[in-house]
Amino acid sequence: MHLKILKFLLLIFLSFSISNCGIYRPTDARKVSPNAAERVKQNQEEGRGFTLGSLGKSSGGTFQFSSSNEMWRATLEILDFLPLSDVDYGGGIIITEWYNSPEAPNKSLKIMVQFLTNEIRADGIKINVYEKNCSNESNCSSSLINSEISSEIKLEILKKAALIKKLDLQKQ
Repeated sequence: MHLKILKFLLLIFLSFSISNCGIYRPTDARKVSPNAAERVKQNQEEGRGFTLGSLGKSSGGTFQFSSSNEMWRATLEILDFLPLSDVDYGGGIIITEWYNSPEAPNKSLKIMVQFLTNEIRADGIKINVYEKNCSNESNCSSSLINSEISSEIKLEILKKAALIKKLDLQKQ
């Protein structure tokens, strides 16, 4: 007997909770367009619609498509003489391979560029330069170096990005 009462109460509770969800709302045909495309456009402009919260969205921020991002394009143009090891537009990072100059065969440099924003700003990009010193093939040590190289690369990237943006605006 208790099971029947429990089922009955559960059924009543579910019917009340579902009916109060507001799934069905009668609308005034004079205010709502019969054209589905117009309704979709109006709902998007008003910020209405069905979402699943943050499901499927990255928490790293919003990024433009890489070919339209001036900072990204400028960085690839500035570092075009280096082979790239890792390029992740979604994560906003570019890492080069180790580069050694013929003048110093025991020293190599690796550059890592992190994009913190899409805007052309000095604090929107972080550049780390790593140096690897090898006394022989099996004895190497690498470390992050604080040199003028990173600030020079950053300045060149910012200049190039500003130039690219200016040219893009002139085309439009």
